[in-house]
Amino acid sequence: MGLIYVEGIVRGPMGEERVSFLVDSGATYTLLPGGVWGRIGLKPTREHEFVLADGTKIRRKVSECYIVLPQGEGHTPVILGEEGDQAVLGIVTLEILGLVLDPFKRELRPMRMMLV
Repeated sequence: MGLIYVEGIVRGPMGEERVSFLVDSGATYTLLPGGVWGRIGLKPTREHEFVLADGTKIRRKVSECYIVLPQGEGHTPVILGEEGDQAVLGIVTLEILGLVLDPFKRELRPMRMMLV
């Protein structure tokens, strides 16, 4: 399928920063590298256990920020990553923004919203 990246801006209490996100439909939450979330002033609000692709379990702190993508914007939970971590755009953020990954066209597009 190939890798898909999207440029975005994340905002916190101390400012904003431009980020290149790897879109990962297998990731639950969006992840911000340590330098990014620290510079925009995010503080941990809770902690969760996450499972990596190889089955390893890790604990990471979580916060929230405002995210702006070319396709939409809104508040989203984010994992407070460590230095050297890759910025990842997860499925919860995509759903909050009403977006879905089209793997054939390698782009984000509006989600078909159902009200049943």
